[in-house]
Amino acid sequence: MHEERTGALRRDAVGLREVLFQSVTAMAPAAAVAASIPAGAAFAGGSLPLAVLIALVACLFTASCVAELARELPAAGSVATYAARGLHPAVGFLVGWGYVFVEMLVPPLLFLQLGFTAAGTLHEEWSSYPADLWWPWSLAGAGIIAVAGYLGVRASARFGTVLGVFEILVFLVFAALLIGRAGDANTLSVFGTSHTADGYAGISGVFAGSVYTVLALAGFEAAAPLAEETRDPRRTMHRAVLGAALGIGLFYVITTYAMTVYFGPDRFAKFGASGAASWDGVARASFGLFWVLVFLAVINSTIANANACANVSTRTAFALARIRVLPRLLATLHPRHRSPVAGIALQTLVAVGAVLGLGFGYDPVTAFLLLATVIVTVVVCVYIVVNLSCAGYFLRAGRAALRPVRHLVFPVLGIAAFVPALLTAAGLPVFDFVTELTAPVSYAGPIVGVWMVAGVVVLLLLIRRHPERIAEAARVHLDTYDTAGPRQDGTVPR
Repeated sequence: MHEERTGALRRDAVGLREVLFQSVTAMAPAAAVAASIPAGAAFAGGSLPLAVLIALVACLFTASCVAELARELPAAGSVATYAARGLHPAVGFLVGWGYVFVEMLVPPLLFLQLGFTAAGTLHEEWSSYPADLWWPWSLAGAGIIAVAGYLGVRASARFGTVLGVFEILVFLVFAALLIGRAGDANTLSVFGTSHTADGYAGISGVFAGSVYTVLALAGFEAAAPLAEETRDPRRTMHRAVLGAALGIGLFYVITTYAMTVYFGPDRFAKFGASGAASWDGVARASFGLFWVLVFLAVINSTIANANACANVSTRTAFALARIRVLPRLLATLHPRHRSPVAGIALQTLVAVGAVLGLGFGYDPVTAFLLLATVIVTVVVCVYIVVNLSCAGYFLRAGRAALRPVRHLVFPVLGIAAFVPALLTAAGLPVFDFVTELTAPVSYAGPIVGVWMVAGVVVLLLLIRRHPERIAEAARVHLDTYDTAGPRQDGTVPR
């Protein structure tokens, strides 16, 4: 019974479609289009479509590195395994330590957004509904994700696929309506630098806007932790990571172009995430009840993103617990569904605790901003390390495997793309468009610092007492299970 509860994840449980949408929903396309991408309009103005296109190209460099490593090293540990093999097992442990932490914070972030979005919209439509009654919606979201995760990767991934298709279709239909209504106002000039915001003229405004769009593209790597549960993982992971980054990046370009030409390129610097000059505001003013679909798509996006990131956090925690660098309990699997039930329980407790603690301690919007800053800071650091790991892995693999452009040039370009994003997320005013963070959002840096210092302490203890466990961070367990993997019914051959 012990082996049935702690063996391997279910092999061949999902295919390309489900894994692709694992990454797609982790990028939260509807929420990003409606909320995060418009932040770049304050700098790029009506040239925001060009900023989105530049950000897409920049992110594809890192997506290419992740895809190359996912094909070579299909493992639930994903980025931790890549860093362990490409740089050093100790680096792999620290990457995994940080990645589990922030991926466990993504669901509560999204449950907060679900709560204040639903409550605010209901209050706007029916004033009798209290605007501050957000928490029941957040808790409902946590319950849905916990059930989906418990039922196993098939249920969770297919649930994410349905949600992902809905939100993408809604915004693509809306984009088509906007382009049609724009008529003669359609112009390719928005892919130039002539419509940037006042004070950010030319290419500088475009690059400033692209930094915020780079952050919206984060999440393309979320397919990788499902490698051990995927059919033909080496091929499927590569296609899913690159496909999600390219597909959703183009989706962002199309939708941003549509709203820019409809709203007016020279007025677009005033466009934002709420009010009349927003996706919701335009839908309400010009397209009647279509705003309901936009609202539902954004709500849907929060659930889908939380589902994808819960899969990431629980699989990464499982991988680290399996080699006993995290508590062994987190490697516990359900005997039937092969889902990491202990990790799912911990994820749910963290989500509910963070939502209620921070949401009532501050307010849901402030709590959202604090968690978002913590998450983005660590995720961007992980991307930078993964780029270095790609170069390190293929340099070690020998000249036969090394492709200089793909394995050396792309990692350097990927790092260059994410350093400005890191400075922006951390609020370090190196560039004139970076705003210094204020409390409590400014606490994000110390929070990350304390967590990573704790990781270093754990690492030193493990090196002293159990150095073999750190070395295990570089192991690709799928190779072991190729000859003795779990059967379709979830049991593990002895």
